Amino acid sequence: MKIIFAFLILSVCSVSASAQELSELSMPPNGDNQKAEVSQWIGLVQISIAYHSPRVHNPPNNDRTGHIWGELVHFGFFDEGFGPSKSTPWRAGANESTTITFSHDVKVGNQDLKAGRYALFLEVAKTGPWNWIFSNDSHGWGSYQYDPKNDALRVPVVPEEAPFTEFMTFGFDDRTPNSAVGFLQWEKKRIPFKIDVPNVNELYSAQMEQELLSWPGFNYRNWQTAAQFSADNKVNLEKALLWADKAISEPFRGAVTGREDFSTLHTKSAVLEAMGRTADADATMQQALTLPATSAADVYRYGMHLLGEKRTAKALESFKINQQRHPDEKFWTYLGLARGYTATGDKKNAIANWQIALSNVPANLSSSIGQFQAALAALKESN
Repeated sequence: MKIIFAFLILSVCSVSASAQELSELSMPPNGDNQKAEVSQWIGLVQISIAYHSPRVHNPPNNDRTGHIWGELVHFGFFDEGFGPSKSTPWRAGANESTTITFSHDVKVGNQDLKAGRYALFLEVAKTGPWNWIFSNDSHGWGSYQYDPKNDALRVPVVPEEAPFTEFMTFGFDDRTPNSAVGFLQWEKKRIPFKIDVPNVNELYSAQMEQELLSWPGFNYRNWQTAAQFSADNKVNLEKALLWADKAISEPFRGAVTGREDFSTLHTKSAVLEAMGRTADADATMQQALTLPATSAADVYRYGMHLLGEKRTAKALESFKINQQRHPDEKFWTYLGLARGYTATGDKKNAIANWQIALSNVPANLSSSIGQFQAALAALKESN
Protein backbone atom coordinates (compact mmCIF):
# COMPACT_ATOMS: atom_id res chain seq x y z
CA MET A 1 0.00 0.00 0.00
CA LYS A 2 2.88 2.41 0.85
CA ILE A 3 4.43 1.69 -2.52
CA ILE A 4 1.16 2.45 -4.31
CA PHE A 5 0.71 5.69 -2.32
CA ALA A 6 4.25 6.79 -3.16
CA PHE A 7 3.61 6.09 -6.83
CA LEU A 8 0.43 8.18 -6.77
CA ILE A 9 2.30 11.10 -5.18
CA LEU A 10 5.02 10.91 -7.82
CA SER A 11 2.37 10.82 -10.56
CA VAL A 12 0.57 13.86 -9.18
CA CYS A 13 3.87 15.74 -8.88
CA SER A 14 4.71 14.84 -12.46
CA VAL A 15 1.36 16.12 -13.74
CA SER A 16 1.74 19.28 -11.67
CA ALA A 17 5.19 19.97 -13.07
CA SER A 18 3.94 19.40 -16.60
CA ALA A 19 1.01 21.72 -16.02
CA GLN A 20 3.39 24.41 -14.81
CA GLU A 21 5.38 24.10 -18.01
CA LEU A 22 2.22 24.56 -20.07
CA SER A 23 0.60 27.18 -17.87
CA GLU A 24 1.40 30.27 -19.99
CA LEU A 25 -1.75 32.34 -20.47
CA SER A 26 -2.97 34.06 -23.59
CA MET A 27 -2.13 37.70 -23.04
CA PRO A 28 -2.18 40.77 -25.31
CA PRO A 29 1.02 41.07 -27.35
CA ASN A 30 3.92 43.07 -25.94
CA GLY A 31 3.34 46.80 -26.47
CA ASP A 32 0.02 46.01 -28.19
CA ASN A 33 1.98 45.21 -31.35
CA GLN A 34 -0.63 42.99 -32.91
CA LYS A 35 0.34 39.81 -34.69
CA ALA A 36 -0.30 39.72 -38.43
CA GLU A 37 0.26 37.36 -41.33
CA VAL A 38 0.12 37.83 -45.09
CA SER A 39 0.40 35.25 -47.87
CA GLN A 40 0.84 35.42 -51.60
CA TRP A 41 0.86 32.71 -54.23
CA ILE A 42 3.09 32.80 -57.30
CA GLY A 43 1.68 29.95 -59.33
CA LEU A 44 1.92 26.93 -57.01
CA VAL A 45 4.41 28.65 -54.72
CA GLN A 46 3.07 30.04 -51.44
CA ILE A 47 4.96 32.77 -49.57
CA SER A 48 3.81 33.65 -46.04
CA ILE A 49 5.13 36.35 -43.71
CA ALA A 50 4.25 36.30 -39.99
CA TYR A 51 5.12 39.36 -37.89
CA HIS A 52 4.10 41.66 -35.08
CA SER A 53 3.12 45.13 -36.26
CA PRO A 54 4.29 48.24 -34.36
CA ARG A 55 2.68 51.61 -34.98
CA VAL A 56 4.03 55.14 -35.39
CA HIS A 57 1.84 56.64 -32.62
CA ASN A 58 2.59 54.64 -29.48
CA PRO A 59 0.95 55.51 -27.19
CA PRO A 60 -1.65 57.19 -29.43
CA ASN A 61 -0.70 60.68 -28.26
CA ASN A 62 3.01 60.09 -28.96
CA ASP A 63 3.77 60.94 -32.59
CA ARG A 64 7.06 59.32 -33.60
CA THR A 65 6.94 60.47 -37.22
CA GLY A 66 10.46 61.35 -38.32
CA HIS A 67 11.97 59.37 -35.43
CA ILE A 68 11.53 55.82 -36.74
CA TRP A 69 14.45 55.29 -39.07
CA GLY A 70 17.82 55.81 -37.44
CA GLU A 71 16.33 56.38 -33.96
CA LEU A 72 13.71 53.83 -32.95
CA VAL A 73 15.19 51.51 -35.59
CA HIS A 74 18.94 51.97 -35.34
CA PHE A 75 21.26 52.18 -38.29
CA GLY A 76 23.54 49.23 -38.99
CA PHE A 77 24.10 46.42 -36.52
CA PHE A 78 23.64 47.38 -32.89
CA ASP A 79 23.64 45.99 -29.35
CA GLU A 80 20.11 45.88 -27.93
CA GLY A 81 21.42 44.90 -24.52
CA PHE A 82 19.65 41.56 -24.40
CA GLY A 83 20.66 38.05 -25.36
CA PRO A 84 24.07 36.81 -26.42
CA SER A 85 24.34 38.85 -29.62
CA LYS A 86 26.05 42.23 -29.37
CA SER A 87 25.58 43.07 -33.04
CA THR A 88 22.04 42.65 -34.30
CA PRO A 89 20.01 43.80 -37.30
CA TRP A 90 16.43 45.00 -36.86
CA ARG A 91 13.90 42.21 -36.41
CA ALA A 92 11.66 43.82 -39.08
CA GLY A 93 8.78 44.02 -36.66
CA ALA A 94 8.19 43.68 -32.95
CA ASN A 95 8.32 40.88 -30.37
CA GLU A 96 9.09 37.43 -31.87
CA SER A 97 11.25 37.20 -34.96
CA THR A 98 9.46 38.01 -38.18
CA THR A 99 9.40 34.87 -40.30
CA ILE A 100 8.95 34.21 -44.00
CA THR A 101 8.08 30.79 -45.41
CA PHE A 102 8.47 29.55 -48.98
CA SER A 103 6.71 26.36 -50.08
CA HIS A 104 9.15 25.85 -52.98
CA ASP A 105 12.61 27.00 -54.02
CA VAL A 106 12.62 30.60 -55.29
CA LYS A 107 14.94 33.41 -56.23
CA VAL A 108 15.08 36.54 -54.08
CA GLY A 109 16.95 39.46 -55.55
CA ASN A 110 18.17 37.11 -58.31
CA GLN A 111 19.74 34.80 -55.71
CA ASP A 112 18.66 31.21 -55.05
CA LEU A 113 16.78 30.49 -51.81
CA LYS A 114 15.61 27.02 -50.83
CA ALA A 115 12.08 26.22 -49.70
CA GLY A 116 11.67 26.59 -45.95
CA ARG A 117 11.05 28.95 -43.05
CA TYR A 118 13.43 31.83 -42.34
CA ALA A 119 13.73 34.65 -39.85
CA LEU A 120 13.56 37.91 -41.72
CA PHE A 121 15.83 40.73 -40.52
CA LEU A 122 16.67 44.13 -41.96
CA GLU A 123 19.92 46.07 -41.77
CA VAL A 124 19.01 49.75 -41.98
CA ALA A 125 21.79 51.95 -43.37
CA LYS A 126 22.28 55.70 -42.99
CA THR A 127 23.72 55.87 -46.50
CA GLY A 128 23.85 53.32 -49.28
CA PRO A 129 21.65 50.24 -49.70
CA TRP A 130 19.84 48.49 -46.86
CA ASN A 131 20.04 44.71 -46.56
CA TRP A 132 17.35 42.09 -46.13
CA ILE A 133 18.70 39.12 -44.19
CA PHE A 134 17.11 35.66 -44.45
CA SER A 135 18.31 33.59 -41.49
CA ASN A 136 18.09 29.82 -41.09
CA ASP A 137 17.45 30.37 -37.36
CA SER A 138 13.73 31.12 -37.45
CA HIS A 139 12.94 30.22 -33.81
CA GLY A 140 14.49 33.17 -31.99
CA TRP A 141 12.72 35.95 -30.11
CA GLY A 142 13.52 39.18 -31.86
CA SER A 143 17.11 39.31 -33.06
CA TYR A 144 18.76 38.99 -29.66
CA GLN A 145 20.35 35.67 -30.65
CA TYR A 146 21.25 36.70 -34.18
CA ASP A 147 24.36 35.01 -35.54
CA PRO A 148 25.61 35.78 -39.07
CA LYS A 149 26.69 32.16 -39.51
CA ASN A 150 22.99 31.31 -39.86
CA ASP A 151 22.47 33.71 -42.77
CA ALA A 152 20.96 31.92 -45.75
CA LEU A 153 20.87 35.03 -47.91
CA ARG A 154 21.50 38.76 -47.86
CA VAL A 155 19.76 40.96 -50.40
CA PRO A 156 20.73 44.62 -50.82
CA VAL A 157 17.85 46.99 -51.51
CA VAL A 158 17.29 50.70 -51.96
CA PRO A 159 14.49 51.98 -49.67
CA GLU A 160 11.74 53.99 -51.33
CA GLU A 161 9.68 56.95 -50.19
CA ALA A 162 6.07 55.95 -49.55
CA PRO A 163 2.78 57.41 -48.29
CA PHE A 164 2.48 57.56 -44.52
CA THR A 165 1.65 54.16 -43.02
CA GLU A 166 0.65 54.09 -39.33
CA PHE A 167 1.01 50.35 -38.74
CA MET A 168 4.09 48.54 -40.01
CA THR A 169 2.77 46.35 -42.83
CA PHE A 170 4.10 43.60 -45.05
CA GLY A 171 2.51 43.03 -48.44
CA PHE A 172 2.99 41.98 -52.04
CA ASP A 173 2.50 43.87 -55.28
CA ASP A 174 3.77 44.00 -58.88
CA ARG A 175 2.43 40.46 -59.23
CA THR A 176 3.01 38.52 -62.44
CA PRO A 177 2.54 34.80 -63.24
CA ASN A 178 6.12 34.09 -62.13
CA SER A 179 7.08 36.87 -59.71
CA ALA A 180 5.97 39.30 -57.04
CA VAL A 181 7.54 42.07 -54.98
CA GLY A 182 7.31 41.65 -51.24
CA PHE A 183 7.63 44.81 -49.19
CA LEU A 184 7.68 46.26 -45.72
CA GLN A 185 5.99 49.64 -45.44
CA TRP A 186 6.04 51.82 -42.35
CA GLU A 187 6.01 55.51 -41.54
CA LYS A 188 7.20 57.00 -44.85
CA LYS A 189 9.39 54.19 -46.15
CA ARG A 190 8.81 51.16 -48.36
CA ILE A 191 11.51 48.47 -48.46
CA PRO A 192 10.93 45.93 -51.28
CA PHE A 193 12.40 42.58 -52.24
CA LYS A 194 11.74 40.83 -55.56
CA ILE A 195 10.70 37.15 -55.53
CA ASP A 196 10.97 35.14 -58.75
CA VAL A 197 9.77 31.63 -59.57
CA PRO A 198 11.57 31.05 -62.88
CA ASN A 199 10.35 27.44 -63.12
CA VAL A 200 6.68 28.18 -62.43
CA ASN A 201 5.47 26.25 -65.49
CA GLU A 202 7.69 23.27 -64.68
CA LEU A 203 6.05 23.18 -61.24
CA TYR A 204 2.58 23.19 -62.82
CA SER A 205 3.58 20.39 -65.18
CA ALA A 206 5.02 18.33 -62.32
CA GLN A 207 1.84 18.87 -60.30
CA MET A 208 -0.29 17.75 -63.24
CA GLU A 209 1.86 14.63 -63.53
CA GLN A 210 1.05 13.73 -59.92
CA GLU A 211 -2.65 14.48 -60.36
CA LEU A 212 -2.88 12.27 -63.45
CA LEU A 213 -1.94 9.32 -61.25
CA SER A 214 -5.23 9.70 -59.38
CA TRP A 215 -8.84 10.33 -60.40
CA PRO A 216 -8.13 12.98 -63.08
CA GLY A 217 -6.15 10.33 -64.98
CA PHE A 218 -9.37 8.49 -65.82
CA ASN A 219 -10.39 11.26 -68.23
CA TYR A 220 -8.52 11.40 -71.53
CA ARG A 221 -9.13 15.16 -71.75
CA ASN A 222 -6.94 15.70 -68.68
CA TRP A 223 -4.04 13.88 -70.33
CA GLN A 224 -4.57 16.10 -73.38
CA THR A 225 -4.76 19.27 -71.27
CA ALA A 226 -1.51 18.43 -69.49
CA ALA A 227 0.23 17.67 -72.80
CA GLN A 228 -1.05 20.88 -74.39
CA PHE A 229 0.07 22.98 -71.40
CA SER A 230 3.56 21.50 -71.61
CA ALA A 231 3.69 22.07 -75.37
CA ASP A 232 2.53 25.68 -75.05
CA ASN A 233 5.17 26.38 -72.39
CA LYS A 234 7.88 24.04 -73.73
CA VAL A 235 8.32 22.16 -70.46
CA ASN A 236 8.52 18.44 -69.63
CA LEU A 237 8.13 17.59 -73.32
CA GLU A 238 9.19 13.94 -73.18
CA LYS A 239 6.46 13.26 -70.61
CA ALA A 240 4.05 15.44 -72.57
CA LEU A 241 4.44 13.23 -75.62
CA LEU A 242 3.48 10.21 -73.52
CA TRP A 243 0.48 12.11 -72.18
CA ALA A 244 -0.61 13.07 -75.68
CA ASP A 245 -0.47 9.40 -76.73
CA LYS A 246 -2.51 8.40 -73.69
CA ALA A 247 -5.16 10.96 -74.63
CA ILE A 248 -5.38 9.22 -78.01
CA SER A 249 -5.40 5.66 -76.60
CA GLU A 250 -6.24 5.76 -72.90
CA PRO A 251 -4.65 2.89 -70.96
CA PHE A 252 -7.55 2.21 -68.58
CA ARG A 253 -9.33 -0.77 -70.11
CA GLY A 254 -13.04 -1.01 -69.41
CA ALA A 255 -13.12 2.38 -67.68
CA VAL A 256 -12.63 5.01 -70.34
CA THR A 257 -11.08 5.15 -73.76
CA GLY A 258 -8.96 7.72 -75.49
CA ARG A 259 -10.03 9.64 -78.55
CA GLU A 260 -8.20 9.77 -81.83
CA ASP A 261 -9.70 12.94 -83.20
CA PHE A 262 -8.53 16.22 -84.66
CA SER A 263 -8.16 17.80 -81.22
CA THR A 264 -6.01 15.08 -79.60
CA LEU A 265 -3.87 14.65 -82.69
CA HIS A 266 -3.41 18.40 -82.88
CA THR A 267 -2.14 18.36 -79.30
CA LYS A 268 0.33 15.59 -80.10
CA SER A 269 1.48 17.59 -83.10
CA ALA A 270 1.98 20.65 -80.88
CA VAL A 271 4.19 18.62 -78.53
CA LEU A 272 6.26 17.29 -81.43
CA GLU A 273 6.60 20.80 -82.82
CA ALA A 274 7.76 22.09 -79.43
CA MET A 275 10.37 19.32 -79.42
CA GLY A 276 11.65 20.50 -82.80
CA ARG A 277 10.31 17.42 -84.58
CA THR A 278 8.54 19.38 -87.32
CA ALA A 279 8.32 16.51 -89.83
CA ASP A 280 6.67 14.25 -87.25
CA ALA A 281 4.33 17.06 -86.24
CA ASP A 282 3.28 17.58 -89.86
CA ALA A 283 2.72 13.85 -90.35
CA THR A 284 0.50 13.76 -87.27
CA MET A 285 -1.53 16.67 -88.59
CA GLN A 286 -1.91 15.02 -92.00
CA GLN A 287 -3.43 12.10 -90.14
CA ALA A 288 -5.76 14.49 -88.31
CA LEU A 289 -6.82 16.24 -91.52
CA THR A 290 -7.94 12.95 -93.09
CA LEU A 291 -10.17 11.81 -90.23
CA PRO A 292 -13.84 11.66 -91.32
CA ALA A 293 -14.99 13.69 -88.31
CA THR A 294 -12.54 16.55 -88.91
CA SER A 295 -14.57 19.66 -89.74
CA ALA A 296 -13.83 22.43 -92.19
CA ALA A 297 -13.58 24.83 -89.25
CA ASP A 298 -10.94 22.58 -87.63
CA VAL A 299 -8.80 22.64 -90.76
CA TYR A 300 -9.23 26.40 -91.10
CA ARG A 301 -7.96 26.94 -87.54
CA TYR A 302 -4.96 24.70 -88.22
CA GLY A 303 -4.18 26.65 -91.38
CA MET A 304 -4.35 29.91 -89.44
CA HIS A 305 -1.94 28.42 -86.90
CA LEU A 306 0.48 27.70 -89.74
CA LEU A 307 0.14 31.27 -90.97
CA GLY A 308 0.95 32.46 -87.47
CA GLU A 309 4.09 30.34 -87.65
CA LYS A 310 5.00 31.99 -90.99
CA ARG A 311 4.62 28.65 -92.77
CA THR A 312 2.64 30.24 -95.57
CA ALA A 313 3.01 27.55 -98.24
CA LYS A 314 2.01 24.82 -95.80
CA ALA A 315 -0.99 26.85 -94.69
CA LEU A 316 -2.20 27.37 -98.27
CA GLU A 317 -1.79 23.64 -98.91
CA SER A 318 -4.02 22.90 -95.88
CA PHE A 319 -6.65 25.39 -97.07
CA LYS A 320 -6.71 23.68 -100.47
CA ILE A 321 -7.08 20.24 -98.88
CA ASN A 322 -9.94 21.66 -96.82
CA GLN A 323 -11.85 22.67 -99.93
CA GLN A 324 -11.21 19.31 -101.57
CA ARG A 325 -12.47 17.37 -98.56
CA HIS A 326 -15.44 19.67 -97.89
CA PRO A 327 -16.64 20.75 -101.36
CA ASP A 328 -20.12 21.69 -100.08
CA GLU A 329 -18.83 23.99 -97.35
CA LYS A 330 -18.84 27.57 -98.63
CA PHE A 331 -17.57 29.67 -95.74
CA TRP A 332 -14.62 28.15 -93.84
CA THR A 333 -13.04 26.69 -96.96
CA TYR A 334 -13.19 29.92 -98.95
CA LEU A 335 -12.24 32.04 -95.94
CA GLY A 336 -9.13 29.89 -95.54
CA LEU A 337 -8.24 30.25 -99.21
CA ALA A 338 -8.76 34.01 -98.96
CA ARG A 339 -6.37 34.15 -96.01
CA GLY A 340 -3.87 31.86 -97.68
CA TYR A 341 -3.79 33.69 -101.02
CA THR A 342 -3.54 37.03 -99.21
CA ALA A 343 -0.49 35.75 -97.32
CA THR A 344 1.18 34.52 -100.51
CA GLY A 345 0.52 37.81 -102.32
CA ASP A 346 -1.96 36.34 -104.85
CA LYS A 347 -4.33 39.31 -104.76
CA LYS A 348 -6.62 38.16 -107.55
CA ASN A 349 -7.40 34.76 -106.03
CA ALA A 350 -7.57 36.26 -102.55
CA ILE A 351 -10.27 38.77 -103.62
CA ALA A 352 -12.27 36.09 -105.43
CA ASN A 353 -12.30 33.81 -102.37
CA TRP A 354 -13.08 36.69 -100.00
CA GLN A 355 -16.17 37.50 -102.06
CA ILE A 356 -17.43 33.91 -101.92
CA ALA A 357 -16.77 33.68 -98.21
CA LEU A 358 -18.63 36.97 -97.58
CA SER A 359 -21.65 35.63 -99.47
CA ASN A 360 -21.80 32.61 -97.16
CA VAL A 361 -21.17 33.96 -93.65
CA PRO A 362 -23.14 31.78 -91.17
CA ALA A 363 -25.71 33.50 -88.96
CA ASN A 364 -23.70 32.94 -85.79
CA LEU A 365 -20.83 34.96 -87.29
CA SER A 366 -22.89 37.84 -88.67
CA SER A 367 -21.31 40.23 -86.17
CA SER A 368 -17.96 39.68 -87.93
CA ILE A 369 -19.19 40.70 -91.40
CA GLY A 370 -17.91 44.25 -90.97
CA GLN A 371 -14.47 42.95 -90.09
CA PHE A 372 -14.43 40.66 -93.15
CA GLN A 373 -15.57 43.50 -95.42
CA ALA A 374 -12.82 45.78 -94.06
CA ALA A 375 -10.21 43.08 -94.76
CA LEU A 376 -11.45 42.76 -98.36
CA ALA A 377 -11.51 46.53 -98.84
CA ALA A 378 -7.94 46.85 -97.52
CA LEU A 379 -6.85 44.10 -99.88
CA LYS A 380 -8.42 45.81 -102.90
CA GLU A 381 -6.69 49.09 -102.03
CA SER A 382 -3.29 47.50 -101.52
CA ASN A 383 -0.63 47.61 -104.22
